[in-house]
Amino acid sequence: MEKTPAPDLALYGHPFSSYTWKALIALYASELPFDFRIVDADHPEHAELVGSAGPAGKFPVLKDGDNVIFEASAIIDYLAVHHVEHIQLIPLQSDASIGVRMIDRVFDNYVMANTQDVVNEYLRDRENPDMARVEEARARLEKAYAWLEGWLQYYPVVGQVTLVECAAAPALFYADWVHPISGAYPRLRQWRAHLVALPPVARCIEDARPYRRFFPLGAPDRD
Repeated sequence: MEKTPAPDLALYGHPFSSYTWKALIALYASELPFDFRIVDADHPEHAELVGSAGPAGKFPVLKDGDNVIFEASAIIDYLAVHHVEHIQLIPLQSDASIGVRMIDRVFDNYVMANTQDVVNEYLRDRENPDMARVEEARARLEKAYAWLEGWLQYYPVVGQVTLVECAAAPALFYADWVHPISGAYPRLRQWRAHLVALPPVARCIEDARPYRRFFPLGAPDRD
């Protein structure tokens, strides 16, 4: 399929949102021109579009002319098909693409989802979270860390950005705030450091810095 130019691309989301980062990392790595449209109280028209895009009304949402795509993984798939030719966000070979999508689900479902479970408890009641639920979620994160430590024996850590890096960088960035990655997982700790240093990820980190005061557990004095 012939790639098309991207002057009409717009991404709707928030700079502190992990899933917005996921789409932004792909856009920044691809060096595609696009507009970032923040979803906040000052831009009700942006929230209106997001609210009508999918059944849950969640960001990020990509608008490309008349096409509206929600869900960060689907956005990256769309970019790979329609706009990106100089980097491979998703491998062309079918078996490799299945593997990349599988790991994408690991980060969304077993790292970011458990991180969000902890955050949600503190959003519900910052002074009195349900610590049983918090500890259960942290135990699930620990299990995910152990699995990823083993998986990293076989994953080439290079500067390329694929769907894996787009999913892993925000998930591990925030997961380490909620349940620090211990020295028992040296490969995972090193990979997180590698990811946060990648230029597209570093850009997301800096753009999100002004919003750290809203993190309900208290943002750590690092990163």
